[in-house]
Amino acid sequence: MAKNNKKNVKKLNNEVKIPNWLFIFIALFLSALFLRAGELALKKEIDGINLNEFASNRTTKKETIRAKRATIYDCKGEALAQNIYSYTLIAYLKESRGEGNYVVDKELTAQKLSEVIKADYDYVYNLLDKKNSYQTYFGNKGKNLTELVKEEIEALNLPGIDFIESQSRYYPKGDFLSYTLGFAVQDQDGKIIGKMGLESLYNDELTGRDGYKLYQKDLQGYKIANTKEEIEEAIDGKDIYLTIDTNVQFFIEQALETVKSKYNFEELNIVVAEAKTGKILGISSSTSFDPNKRNIKDYLDPNISTAIEPGSTMKIYSYMAAMEKGKYQGNETFMSGIYQTTDKTEIGDWYRKGWGEITYDRGFALSSNTGVVHLIKNYMDGTYLKEYYKKLGFGSKTGIQLARETSGKLDFKYETEVFNAGFGQGILTTSIQNIQALTSIANDGILLKPYIVEKIVDAKGNVVLENKKKELGRVAKKSTTDKMKELMEDVVTEGTGTSYNMEGYGLIAKTGTAQISSTNGTGYLKGRDDIIRGFAGMFPKDNPKVIIYATLKRPEYQSATPLSYVITDVVKNVSKYLNIYDEASNENEVLKTYTLSSYYNKNCEKIKSILNNNEIEPVIIGNGDKIIKQYPEKGSVVSKNDKVFLLTNDKEILMPNLIGYSYKDAKALLDLLKIKSTIEDVGYVVSQSVEENTKIDENTTVNIVLKEKF
Repeated sequence: MAKNNKKNVKKLNNEVKIPNWLFIFIALFLSALFLRAGELALKKEIDGINLNEFASNRTTKKETIRAKRATIYDCKGEALAQNIYSYTLIAYLKESRGEGNYVVDKELTAQKLSEVIKADYDYVYNLLDKKNSYQTYFGNKGKNLTELVKEEIEALNLPGIDFIESQSRYYPKGDFLSYTLGFAVQDQDGKIIGKMGLESLYNDELTGRDGYKLYQKDLQGYKIANTKEEIEEAIDGKDIYLTIDTNVQFFIEQALETVKSKYNFEELNIVVAEAKTGKILGISSSTSFDPNKRNIKDYLDPNISTAIEPGSTMKIYSYMAAMEKGKYQGNETFMSGIYQTTDKTEIGDWYRKGWGEITYDRGFALSSNTGVVHLIKNYMDGTYLKEYYKKLGFGSKTGIQLARETSGKLDFKYETEVFNAGFGQGILTTSIQNIQALTSIANDGILLKPYIVEKIVDAKGNVVLENKKKELGRVAKKSTTDKMKELMEDVVTEGTGTSYNMEGYGLIAKTGTAQISSTNGTGYLKGRDDIIRGFAGMFPKDNPKVIIYATLKRPEYQSATPLSYVITDVVKNVSKYLNIYDEASNENEVLKTYTLSSYYNKNCEKIKSILNNNEIEPVIIGNGDKIIKQYPEKGSVVSKNDKVFLLTNDKEILMPNLIGYSYKDAKALLDLLKIKSTIEDVGYVVSQSVEENTKIDENTTVNIVLKEKF
């Protein structure tokens, strides 16, 4: 039996004998395993993975501490773009957070919180009584809490209560300076990013630098109580202070809003600057939007990013070029009307018949194209004219601190092109370039750089950037700019700009009208309203304090009324606000002004008495006892030199006497009475086709003739 067992064991050993190659394989595998373990123990990085970071990331959490986006202010410290904060209420429930860091008394906490967030007690208690929950939220009742509500909850000193902060960008004045400010939005990570305007251009400065909080986390990703934290504080953004004066900007926005509601046109743009420094006090466009709503149709600022043909306002600089050449003689004459170039192109005055043989001085007041042609032909050439334009800054960016500024275009070489450039056709300029060029006239020939950012201040109150008046050099003699002021005064008092004439304000200007280029790049559009009206001016004449440049695109019936309304309204309000008056006028004190109220349905005699007491002599139309219409409207600022029309409830309205009225006043009265009209020439009314006291009706049409006061 024993013998058999030995045989069986021997047989079994033979059957399970392990081959040598398997021993070798196992030995190699174990050797490789030990080597890998040694490598892992000794090396910091394996296969491109930092082992310390890999291990740390599995137990460490990094929270971003958001820097606060800074505020954009006007020149007086009024906020124009700012962050607003809201808070979400949160409660921690786990005891593992440590004493004081979780909700201890659920009943008391529910009672106190329900009173503050206006929620049902049972609803709040049930949220706090969630089993095995680390934290809880409170639905809509706990969202979008204000700073005041947050402070009220914090004052309760309830353990385990915390808040999640959210921020968004807010523009307190809505549709106000919108192209300049632009807008900023929150990205998917909760960071506010500038997307347009100053918000985009100065995004880095406004954003600041985020910080972080590094701490140990548990399996659920929450901070382990009483463990060490590493914190790097955020650096908040830098505040930006603009040269914009909110009051001046308001006058502009108010005037634009009025004309938008009363007249049809495509676009009206305006820039108002401080003459002696180049500071931009106000800038806007009728196409503006509300940055809070972002109801944007065009993302380009028309005053900065759009270059257009300026038209006859460019004659200012053509005349200056001739004066600087030393050839200009204002009393010399030329034949107005039509001029034919060597290539047979006819260049005509806006009044095609012309005014016969007139002086160059008068040609400027009447905005004669042929006058500029003769100036260029007789006293300079295209090269000189182009270089002078460049000297004033045309054809180059001004460098103002606004996004997407364009440089315009000065591209003229041949005779007809040169002549056209002399009166602002075939070249492209921007509003801000024209503001820059006008500073030379206001400063006796010294050109100033326009600017809109006054200073930048960091979170500690340190001024890190400050812009000041910057002279770009002399571009004209004082005698040249003195003469230009006289010529621009003639435009307003005796020429094409009589609708801008306001005694006592000293406003001087040059008006312009340009055709709109065809979209295919050749020629001009032929539509009735395909024009751009322009205005370049300053006041008061002898010591200009304020510069204005404005353009009006595609006005219905080619009317200049929307532009003249905006300019005169802004001039009156700004003059009163800044205490400016014409030092060369007969006034020895600031011109007394009065703000009109609404006189609708008021007693006519009573309102007349009120206006008389304020040195305003109204023009009463009709013999009714109640007022049914007025011009100017409520809120307009007038002086004793302005006409105030009051239309009464008289059923029979008679034709008024318009003789001596300026174009502006005559047109305003005719519009008030809904009388159709045709107007010849410029200046003041010398005749009317419908006699005074003639009964008028809806079919009445009157032709009025104006004449310059030379």
